[in-house]
Amino acid sequence: MKKLTLVCEAKVSLSPELNEAENPSGAIEACVTTWGAREGADGRRFNYQPEGFAAWAKEFADTGKPLPMFLNHNDLGMPVGEWTSFEFDDDGMIAEGRLYLSTGGGADLYQILKESPMMFGGVSVGAYADEACWVDGEGNEVDEPDEESYFQIKQGGLREVSVVMYPNNPDAEITKLEMFDAAGQLNIRMVERTLREAGLSRKDATTASLVFKRAVDQREAVEKQLDSTPTQGEPDAVENALLEALTARELAKALEKRIHKGIAK
Repeated sequence: MKKLTLVCEAKVSLSPELNEAENPSGAIEACVTTWGAREGADGRRFNYQPEGFAAWAKEFADTGKPLPMFLNHNDLGMPVGEWTSFEFDDDGMIAEGRLYLSTGGGADLYQILKESPMMFGGVSVGAYADEACWVDGEGNEVDEPDEESYFQIKQGGLREVSVVMYPNNPDAEITKLEMFDAAGQLNIRMVERTLREAGLSRKDATTASLVFKRAVDQREAVEKQLDSTPTQGEPDAVENALLEALTARELAKALEKRIHKGIAK
């Protein structure tokens, strides 16, 4: 096969980048594809291996030219950002880049990803194959591919990586996106992600993140009221400690309730 172009999509999942509230740069990081045999949501079957992209990755690093970032593979339009580095780990290919916040398309996409990360659900690579083959589930080449075979790039690379609406590979994620706006507002979904990474179940993490958001909202309301109300000499440290204790108590109660409910099932 020569210069076969294909698409592989991945799920978006966001986490906060600190100290970006006042001067966001649009930095973004993603696992753009995973290694090994997999079947996508649309039934396509791939077995990508790092060896197939090694030569391209080295050439990309040597040239220093960024890879375009498009929206939904609209390569006839202007890019919304760029990818500047690609590295391999045991699980897949990791890319770093940035959204063009000074452009309408980049700024709009940045805002959507912050406010609703599930709206544009993933990243998608536009890959090409100079040399490719079909393999079985163990990675052995097969002469006659069937419905159980996987497509594998033996030598190829990426033409672009897009942000897309519908993911196909849930194991590849955007792992970092600045999530603080100019007002310092944090996307609460990142709290949920952090709790899940710490070992909580999806349900418990969701419950805890909602409690946290409610506690933060209440704290902001109290602080706003205190700003407009004459103080009577209470130390700020006591006020903060009480608010933090209330937040911790609410969080603990919600988690305990969720855990007990799960055990009772």
